[in-house]
Amino acid sequence: MEERKASLGLTRRVHSGRSAEEALKGVDLNRNIEALIENPLSHLTPEQLQRDVRAFARSNRLDEHLELLERAAQIAKDPQYFNSISGVTEIEKQALHDERQRSFRQPRALYLTILICSIGAAVQGWDQTGSNGANLNWPQAFGLNTERTSNDFWILGLVNAAPYIAASLIGCWLSHPLNYYLGRRGVVFFAAWFCFFSVLGSACTQTWVELFICRLLLGIGMGTKAATIPVLAAESSPASIRGSLVMGWQLWVAFGIFLGFTANLVLYQIGDIAWRLQFGSAFIPAVPLIVGIYFCPESPRWYIKKHRYHDAFKSLRRLRNTPLQAARDLYYIHAQVRLEELMLGDGDITSAEGKEQYTSSGRYANRFIQLFTIARIRRATLASFVVMIAQQMCGINVMAFYSSTLFTDANASERSALLVSWGFGLINFAFAWPAVRSIDRFGRRNLLLFTFPHMAWTLLAAGFSFYIPEESPAHLGMITFFVYLFAAFYSPGEGPVPFTYSAEAFPLFHREVGMSLAVSINLFWAAVLTVVYPKLSDALTPTGAIGFFAGLNIIAFLMIFLWVPETKQRTLEELDYIFAVPTRKHMHYQVTKVLPYCFKRYILRRDVELEQLYRFSSNY
Repeated sequence: MEERKASLGLTRRVHSGRSAEEALKGVDLNRNIEALIENPLSHLTPEQLQRDVRAFARSNRLDEHLELLERAAQIAKDPQYFNSISGVTEIEKQALHDERQRSFRQPRALYLTILICSIGAAVQGWDQTGSNGANLNWPQAFGLNTERTSNDFWILGLVNAAPYIAASLIGCWLSHPLNYYLGRRGVVFFAAWFCFFSVLGSACTQTWVELFICRLLLGIGMGTKAATIPVLAAESSPASIRGSLVMGWQLWVAFGIFLGFTANLVLYQIGDIAWRLQFGSAFIPAVPLIVGIYFCPESPRWYIKKHRYHDAFKSLRRLRNTPLQAARDLYYIHAQVRLEELMLGDGDITSAEGKEQYTSSGRYANRFIQLFTIARIRRATLASFVVMIAQQMCGINVMAFYSSTLFTDANASERSALLVSWGFGLINFAFAWPAVRSIDRFGRRNLLLFTFPHMAWTLLAAGFSFYIPEESPAHLGMITFFVYLFAAFYSPGEGPVPFTYSAEAFPLFHREVGMSLAVSINLFWAAVLTVVYPKLSDALTPTGAIGFFAGLNIIAFLMIFLWVPETKQRTLEELDYIFAVPTRKHMHYQVTKVLPYCFKRYILRRDVELEQLYRFSSNY
């Protein structure tokens, strides 16, 4: 182990000697009682920093960049004093200044990566809604009786749920071994082919069993893609705008949903093959994804995880405006990840005869178990579980999967139902745009806490609108209005946050398996919802079913309030300190500090200040 630590460029003296003790004094990545966010380089003397940078460069074939790395490490140690560090050019100073003042001024390679990730998200959205319009015709084409009292109605739900069953049980869990061998880009390429061939196969099926199998194959692609693309975007993005860029996943999923509804509307009058074209049209966005992913740089953190620092530096040079910023991020990520690895483990450390040993066997199982046994990672698992399950609890996928059926239940014609569903997709996409700025400005947690109560009352209002006499024009009009209003509140909050949050919450060595678990939870309950909702609506009536989801929104609000910490504008490695704060301390703060503050500020209208939970070291 000691040889391994030395080979990583972090000497035992720094981690076990006096400076390390100072750095870690009062900060434990499993139990951060003081809620202190610390820079791991801040307690190093200039001599110690220089010695470690040289060892780092020597052990990772970066000697030719030693002078650049030395300047970069000084900036990583004291980022606010970059103007006083010798050797920093005016161009570099301007670039460092722009990071805070003009944070969206980024290189083309970064935006290309986000664009390709967005196309991958659009594939996901289009795949989700292809069945929405096809549900009106394909069961009859295969001779199924979809009356609610028929057992064939379960077949309809099962076929619709097939992608989510396969994604949650197979696709998501394949992402970890595939990421290990293929990297982030390779996994996206793998998933894109599944999404390409499976939808074309769906369009050519002759029985519901064949359709079911094709949609299972689609789910494998959807699961691996959903567990990987947000991680690729998060690991490539700078901290100041990471939320805005990673939320592109949900923004463009919403766009894909809108495109799917558009295709359903355009194709529904073609005739008997309309449902086949509605399924098959989802191949269109998979083509640019297959081609475009290989023009993107690989995740630098994936290279660092593989100890391929030379490749990581080349990737960061494409993703940052200057080589100095790339070198700074490389060394800072390295310092945080090594601290994270030594304190939390990477799933590869086992004990034998009282000694720690490095092993590659059992890596997947070890890391999965550590999601629940290591305190820092367990808190990330809990928070990710809450935001992911809340997306299914809020009821959005009832609209995405069954909006056409829901509106025909409201006595809309097939054309009207498809048109109203198209409007729902448009609103879902349009109202996601405000989150591009607000997710990093107001934060993930605040967006969720603001939008969930509004989703609850709009759903309740939509449910009660079914009591308006069916012969009245207001019947369909009010249902549509409140469903649209629900979508408008969902899109900037619970829409973009879950995948953004889960992609950033886990430490590097547990990120794939953590994201796999989070996405599988989301998609598994999407599958359950898809199968169960038709029967739930039949048993409770549409009003009762929609009212049930309104109640779940309130429960989700309370879960988020107590168990989901804020992650905005911190590097992925700094989030170790956020999730090191004990859950009990976080809950106590919310109940004893935040609740009284909200009551005094917004009910009593007093000018009061909220005591902050987190403290920052002086060099932040």
